Amino acid sequence: MEEPVDDAGLAAFRAEVRAWLAANCPDEMRAPLRGDQDLCWGGRRWVFASDAQRIWLERMAARGWTVPEWPKAYGGGGLSRAEAGVLAAEMRRIRARPPLSSFGIWMLGPALLKYGSEAQKRAHLPPIARGEIRWCQGYSEPGAGSDLASLRTSAVLEGDHYVVNGSKVWTSYADKADWIFCLVRTDPAAPKHQGISFLLFDMESEGVSTSPIQLISGASPFCQTFFDNVRVPRENLVGAPGQGWEIAKYLLTHEREMIGGMDFSGEGRDSLAQLAKKALGEGGLRAEPLLCARVVAHEIDAIAFGLTMERVKDEARAGEGVGALSSMLKYVGTELNKQRNEIRMSLGGTDALGWEGREGDQARAWLRSRANSIEGGTSEIQLNIIARQVLRLPAAG
Repeated sequence: MEEPVDDAGLAAFRAEVRAWLAANCPDEMRAPLRGDQDLCWGGRRWVFASDAQRIWLERMAARGWTVPEWPKAYGGGGLSRAEAGVLAAEMRRIRARPPLSSFGIWMLGPALLKYGSEAQKRAHLPPIARGEIRWCQGYSEPGAGSDLASLRTSAVLEGDHYVVNGSKVWTSYADKADWIFCLVRTDPAAPKHQGISFLLFDMESEGVSTSPIQLISGASPFCQTFFDNVRVPRENLVGAPGQGWEIAKYLLTHEREMIGGMDFSGEGRDSLAQLAKKALGEGGLRAEPLLCARVVAHEIDAIAFGLTMERVKDEARAGEGVGALSSMLKYVGTELNKQRNEIRMSLGGTDALGWEGREGDQARAWLRSRANSIEGGTSEIQLNIIARQVLRLPAAG
């Protein structure tokens, strides 16, 4: 059970954090994010957009504040839940950008902390915290999307190695990632949910290849990933053989929470109201009452959603877990993000229809947001989970 909050100690910590941020957060990192191009993903091949971006990551990682609540032994800050909340609030206050965006932080890290061996934690968590290794997720397959448990990528144990064959699809940033956490079938004779295991391996391993998938937005964040007799050391198995589905479900709760809340963290982003004022000015807003009402309604919903996110995170940190509530967060968050992008298009008018260079960012972001209700489990799947596991509604028929 977590120690009671010491108000005096927390006030002192807030003063320390505020002073440290003032001295260490570069001015360039206190500007609103203009899009995904301003995010720092890290990894072996990462090229920093500026010295300021590099310095900000290095300084935050040195304190363990890229993952403030992880144990110090694994590269984290060792902060309590209350202290981590203070750090987040102080970063929002100065509009500091997140120092690192990482599937390793959002998804793999929590799974390793719960299921990984001590050797796996010490080998993989500190490089994640420092932004040295970029991870991708190998879950969906061409014939196993919503019915993920029907996956067919195989891993056959031969001596001290698993030999992996098959393919994954919609593998986000696989062409840029250094390592992959991957669901594989290790026991084809077992019931489909029970024959799955969870493997980690280097994307530079012989037999791994990727093919980017072009989206309507003009970007290619997704890939199809192929495995041809890839040899993976046996010690890279997380948990026990056949425990992959349990680990996958735990990890998916973090992924859905991340997808649902990614644009409502408050870190380095303008609110929709601020964007409306920039686009239309005070006089323009008064001349567009219906559009103004949409902006206000969205901001109210976004604030309510943000508070719900914080409450759920507090409950999770207190050991109560998230479980099926992650489906609710994912569904509502992605609907809000699509709505936000639609309103931004309305605010921009014909200027928002540009496509080339910076002028095309708004239209591309709007098109990209349509995929939010598919990735991480479709909205239809989330609604079914909410109906069954949150609302406890009876089955149809």
